[in-house]
Amino acid sequence: MVLRTEQLSPELIRVVFTGDGLRSLPELTLTDHYVKLLYPPAGAAYTSPFDPEVLQETLPREQWPVTRTYTIRSYDPETNELAIDFVVHGDEGLAGPWAAAARPGDELGFYGPGGGYAPDPEAPYHLLAGDESALPAIAAALDVLPDDTDADVFVEVAGPEGEIPVRTTERTRLHWIHRGDRPYGVPLADAVRSVQLPEGRRSVFVHGNADMIKVLRRWFYVDQGLERAQASISGYWRTNLTEDVWQASKREFVESMDAEEAAAGATA
Repeated sequence: MVLRTEQLSPELIRVVFTGDGLRSLPELTLTDHYVKLLYPPAGAAYTSPFDPEVLQETLPREQWPVTRTYTIRSYDPETNELAIDFVVHGDEGLAGPWAAAARPGDELGFYGPGGGYAPDPEAPYHLLAGDESALPAIAAALDVLPDDTDADVFVEVAGPEGEIPVRTTERTRLHWIHRGDRPYGVPLADAVRSVQLPEGRRSVFVHGNADMIKVLRRWFYVDQGLERAQASISGYWRTNLTEDVWQASKREFVESMDAEEAAAGATA
């Protein structure tokens, strides 16, 4: 159930949820924990709340609830409040407009949580990079980085108005990359490739637009010789594709990158 909303920037809205169901969440030890939010499809004869299993048993597939994947920005078990940050582009998409219109008392179901990344506590150097879709996971990672950790952080947003407060230390170099009229991910990839990576153990987290991911995976794994075990690099979305289409094509996209990088001599 929605408890409150907060406009973080012109394109970023935080929705804070509460409810008895959240108390069954496991301990959230990762910084990229995500949930799959459940929405009625366009034209559905039902609204939230609903039982997805019942709907899948009684309705044709095209009327089943659809999912949209979002990172958990934070969860406080003491107050039982879970925050999710939504990127909103006007009326475009499904989850963004829902978040823009959300009011206290609105209900939304989800599957999860999933996740796979937390900053390596033994790594003396961290690089975190992503666009608005990855900002919640980046901010969550910054929340837990030790004060003496050396970190380069790159976040691509539309412009200065997209910058929001995140935790930094004296050893955090935070770079806000303003996209302007350039395609998503292009200025971010250019900025990241300007960094001189230190030798030794490194922890890398790069997520966001898939076309940017393709460029940076090759740079890290081929040009820089980064070991895959030291990195979490993945596409959250791809330009001009809905989440459903992107998820259906993601495996093939990743396999193609793997093959190209192997042929170019990427580190295993």
